[in-house]
Amino acid sequence: MAPPGDLFHLLDWKRSMFALYAMVRGHENPGEAWSLWREGRAALFSQHPQSPVPPARRSEVALEYLDYDPGLRLLADIRVVEGRHYDIATSGDLSYGFTHFASAEFGLEGRDLSLELYWLDGYGGGLLLPFRDTTSGRSTYGAGRYLLDTVKGADLGMSGGRIVLDFNFAYNPSCVYDPAWVCPLAPPANRMPVSITGGEQLPSGGPSPEQDL
Repeated sequence: MAPPGDLFHLLDWKRSMFALYAMVRGHENPGEAWSLWREGRAALFSQHPQSPVPPARRSEVALEYLDYDPGLRLLADIRVVEGRHYDIATSGDLSYGFTHFASAEFGLEGRDLSLELYWLDGYGGGLLLPFRDTTSGRSTYGAGRYLLDTVKGADLGMSGGRIVLDFNFAYNPSCVYDPAWVCPLAPPANRMPVSITGGEQLPSGGPSPEQDL
Protein backbone atom coordinates (compact mmCIF):
# COMPACT_ATOMS: atom_id res chain seq x y z
CA MET A 1 0.00 0.00 0.00
CA ALA A 2 1.13 3.54 -0.74
CA PRO A 3 2.05 5.82 2.19
CA PRO A 4 -1.02 7.47 3.79
CA GLY A 5 -0.04 10.89 2.46
CA ASP A 6 0.03 9.53 -1.08
CA LEU A 7 -3.44 8.08 -0.62
CA PHE A 8 -4.82 11.54 0.09
CA HIS A 9 -3.14 12.77 -3.11
CA LEU A 10 -4.77 9.87 -4.96
CA LEU A 11 -8.15 10.79 -3.50
CA ASP A 12 -7.69 14.37 -4.70
CA TRP A 13 -6.68 13.15 -8.17
CA LYS A 14 -9.84 11.04 -8.42
CA ARG A 15 -12.03 13.90 -7.27
CA SER A 16 -10.46 16.14 -9.90
CA MET A 17 -11.03 13.60 -12.69
CA PHE A 18 -14.62 12.94 -11.65
CA ALA A 19 -15.23 16.70 -11.63
CA LEU A 20 -13.73 17.09 -15.11
CA TYR A 21 -16.05 14.48 -16.58
CA ALA A 22 -19.07 15.84 -14.69
CA MET A 23 -18.31 19.19 -16.35
CA VAL A 24 -18.14 17.47 -19.76
CA ARG A 25 -21.48 15.72 -19.30
CA GLY A 26 -23.19 18.92 -18.16
CA HIS A 27 -21.79 21.24 -20.84
CA GLU A 28 -24.04 22.26 -23.74
CA ASN A 29 -21.20 22.48 -26.27
CA PRO A 30 -19.13 19.27 -26.67
CA GLY A 31 -16.27 21.09 -28.39
CA GLU A 32 -15.95 23.67 -25.64
CA ALA A 33 -16.21 20.93 -23.02
CA TRP A 34 -13.38 19.06 -24.75
CA SER A 35 -11.16 22.16 -24.64
CA LEU A 36 -11.77 22.53 -20.90
CA TRP A 37 -11.19 18.80 -20.36
CA ARG A 38 -7.92 19.01 -22.27
CA GLU A 39 -6.76 22.02 -20.22
CA GLY A 40 -7.72 20.29 -16.98
CA ARG A 41 -5.84 17.12 -17.86
CA ALA A 42 -2.75 19.10 -18.86
CA ALA A 43 -2.71 20.85 -15.49
CA LEU A 44 -3.15 17.60 -13.55
CA PHE A 45 -0.51 15.71 -15.53
CA SER A 46 2.07 18.48 -15.19
CA GLN A 47 1.46 19.52 -11.57
CA HIS A 48 -0.40 16.93 -9.51
CA PRO A 49 1.55 14.61 -7.15
CA GLN A 50 -0.43 11.64 -8.52
CA SER A 51 0.36 12.38 -12.17
CA PRO A 52 1.31 9.17 -14.02
CA VAL A 53 4.24 11.09 -15.52
CA PRO A 54 7.32 10.65 -13.30
CA PRO A 55 8.36 13.96 -11.68
CA ALA A 56 11.71 14.03 -13.47
CA ARG A 57 9.97 13.93 -16.89
CA ARG A 58 7.05 16.31 -16.36
CA SER A 59 8.85 19.21 -18.00
CA GLU A 60 9.60 17.04 -21.06
CA VAL A 61 6.30 15.25 -21.66
CA ALA A 62 3.41 17.12 -23.28
CA LEU A 63 -0.03 15.66 -23.94
CA GLU A 64 -0.76 15.73 -27.67
CA TYR A 65 -4.22 15.80 -29.29
CA LEU A 66 -5.73 16.24 -32.72
CA ASP A 67 -8.24 19.06 -33.14
CA TYR A 68 -11.82 18.42 -32.08
CA ASP A 69 -13.82 16.65 -34.81
CA PRO A 70 -17.62 16.79 -34.33
CA GLY A 71 -17.93 13.75 -36.61
CA LEU A 72 -16.28 11.60 -33.94
CA ARG A 73 -19.04 12.26 -31.40
CA LEU A 74 -21.38 9.30 -31.77
CA LEU A 75 -24.44 7.95 -29.99
CA ALA A 76 -24.29 4.16 -29.84
CA ASP A 77 -27.10 1.69 -29.31
CA ILE A 78 -26.58 -0.65 -26.38
CA ARG A 79 -27.10 -4.36 -26.90
CA VAL A 80 -27.13 -6.28 -23.64
CA VAL A 81 -25.55 -9.73 -23.90
CA GLU A 82 -25.32 -12.77 -21.70
CA GLY A 83 -22.42 -12.05 -19.37
CA ARG A 84 -19.12 -13.60 -20.39
CA HIS A 85 -16.09 -13.45 -18.10
CA TYR A 86 -12.72 -12.37 -19.46
CA ASP A 87 -9.30 -12.24 -17.90
CA ILE A 88 -7.98 -9.22 -19.79
CA ALA A 89 -4.22 -8.98 -20.23
CA THR A 90 -2.36 -5.94 -18.97
CA SER A 91 0.84 -4.11 -19.81
CA GLY A 92 2.51 -6.10 -17.01
CA ASP A 93 2.36 -9.74 -15.96
CA LEU A 94 -1.10 -9.50 -14.39
CA SER A 95 -4.60 -9.86 -15.75
CA TYR A 96 -7.85 -8.37 -14.50
CA GLY A 97 -11.24 -10.03 -14.37
CA PHE A 98 -13.96 -8.36 -16.43
CA THR A 99 -17.40 -9.36 -17.66
CA HIS A 100 -18.54 -8.51 -21.19
CA PHE A 101 -22.09 -7.46 -20.33
CA ALA A 102 -23.11 -5.34 -23.33
CA SER A 103 -21.94 -4.02 -26.69
CA ALA A 104 -22.09 -0.51 -28.12
CA GLU A 105 -23.20 -0.50 -31.77
CA PHE A 106 -22.67 2.46 -34.09
CA GLY A 107 -21.68 3.51 -37.59
CA LEU A 108 -18.42 5.16 -38.64
CA GLU A 109 -16.74 5.63 -42.02
CA GLY A 110 -19.64 3.81 -43.67
CA ARG A 111 -19.19 0.71 -41.51
CA ASP A 112 -21.38 -0.87 -38.87
CA LEU A 113 -19.16 -1.31 -35.83
CA SER A 114 -19.48 -2.79 -32.37
CA LEU A 115 -17.34 -2.42 -29.25
CA GLU A 116 -17.62 -4.65 -26.23
CA LEU A 117 -18.36 -2.99 -22.89
CA TYR A 118 -16.63 -4.57 -19.90
CA TRP A 119 -17.57 -4.52 -16.23
CA LEU A 120 -14.77 -4.78 -13.68
CA ASP A 121 -15.40 -7.82 -11.50
CA GLY A 122 -13.54 -6.39 -8.49
CA TYR A 123 -14.90 -4.43 -5.56
CA GLY A 124 -17.41 -1.77 -6.59
CA GLY A 125 -17.19 -2.61 -10.30
CA GLY A 126 -17.06 -0.14 -13.14
CA LEU A 127 -17.39 0.18 -16.91
CA LEU A 128 -14.28 -0.04 -19.11
CA LEU A 129 -14.11 0.62 -22.85
CA PRO A 130 -10.63 0.11 -24.31
CA PHE A 131 -10.12 0.02 -28.08
CA ARG A 132 -7.60 -0.15 -30.85
CA ASP A 133 -7.92 1.23 -34.38
CA THR A 134 -5.73 1.48 -37.45
CA THR A 135 -3.76 4.38 -35.96
CA SER A 136 -2.59 2.13 -33.10
CA GLY A 137 1.12 1.49 -33.43
CA ARG A 138 1.47 4.44 -35.80
CA SER A 139 0.38 7.79 -34.40
CA THR A 140 -1.23 6.42 -31.25
CA TYR A 141 -0.21 3.95 -28.56
CA GLY A 142 0.25 0.46 -29.98
CA ALA A 143 -1.75 -1.31 -27.27
CA GLY A 144 -4.73 0.99 -27.71
CA ARG A 145 -6.50 3.79 -25.88
CA TYR A 146 -9.38 4.16 -23.43
CA LEU A 147 -12.64 5.98 -24.00
CA LEU A 148 -14.52 5.07 -20.83
CA ASP A 149 -13.25 3.96 -17.43
CA THR A 150 -15.81 4.84 -14.79
CA VAL A 151 -13.60 3.62 -11.93
CA LYS A 152 -11.32 6.55 -12.80
CA GLY A 153 -14.19 8.96 -13.55
CA ALA A 154 -14.07 8.69 -17.36
CA ASP A 155 -17.79 8.67 -18.18
CA LEU A 156 -19.32 10.59 -21.09
CA GLY A 157 -22.90 9.76 -20.12
CA MET A 158 -26.02 8.83 -22.04
CA SER A 159 -28.30 10.68 -24.45
CA GLY A 160 -31.78 9.53 -25.38
CA GLY A 161 -31.14 6.02 -24.11
CA ARG A 162 -27.91 5.66 -26.08
CA ILE A 163 -24.35 5.77 -24.80
CA VAL A 164 -22.16 8.72 -25.79
CA LEU A 165 -18.97 7.66 -27.57
CA ASP A 166 -17.04 10.83 -28.32
CA PHE A 167 -13.69 9.61 -29.60
CA ASN A 168 -12.22 13.09 -29.25
CA PHE A 169 -11.99 12.13 -25.57
CA ALA A 170 -9.95 8.97 -26.26
CA TYR A 171 -6.91 8.99 -24.01
CA ASN A 172 -3.77 7.02 -23.28
CA PRO A 173 -3.56 4.52 -20.41
CA SER A 174 -1.17 5.52 -17.63
CA CYS A 175 1.43 2.92 -18.66
CA VAL A 176 2.21 5.09 -21.69
CA TYR A 177 3.89 7.55 -19.34
CA ASP A 178 5.49 5.15 -16.87
CA PRO A 179 5.87 1.35 -17.26
CA ALA A 180 5.43 1.02 -13.50
CA TRP A 181 1.70 1.38 -14.12
CA VAL A 182 -0.26 -1.77 -15.03
CA CYS A 183 -3.03 -1.14 -17.57
CA PRO A 184 -5.65 -3.46 -19.10
CA LEU A 185 -5.15 -3.70 -22.86
CA ALA A 186 -7.77 -3.66 -25.61
CA PRO A 187 -8.93 -7.25 -26.32
CA PRO A 188 -9.08 -8.48 -29.95
CA ALA A 189 -12.86 -7.93 -30.06
CA ASN A 190 -12.31 -4.18 -29.66
CA ARG A 191 -9.87 -3.72 -32.52
CA MET A 192 -11.63 -1.60 -35.13
CA PRO A 193 -10.78 -1.59 -38.88
CA VAL A 194 -11.09 2.21 -39.06
CA SER A 195 -8.88 5.18 -38.22
CA ILE A 196 -9.88 7.21 -35.17
CA THR A 197 -8.17 10.45 -36.16
CA GLY A 198 -8.94 12.25 -32.93
CA GLY A 199 -8.28 12.13 -29.24
CA GLU A 200 -4.96 11.86 -27.47
CA GLN A 201 -1.95 10.93 -29.56
CA LEU A 202 1.46 9.71 -28.44
CA PRO A 203 2.94 12.29 -26.06
CA SER A 204 6.06 14.20 -26.91
CA GLY A 205 8.86 12.53 -25.00
CA GLY A 206 6.75 9.36 -24.77
CA PRO A 207 7.13 5.74 -25.95
CA SER A 208 7.52 4.52 -29.51
CA PRO A 209 4.20 3.78 -31.29
CA GLU A 210 4.94 0.05 -31.36
CA GLN A 211 5.39 -0.33 -27.59
CA ASP A 212 3.25 -3.14 -26.10
CA LEU A 213 1.68 -4.18 -29.38
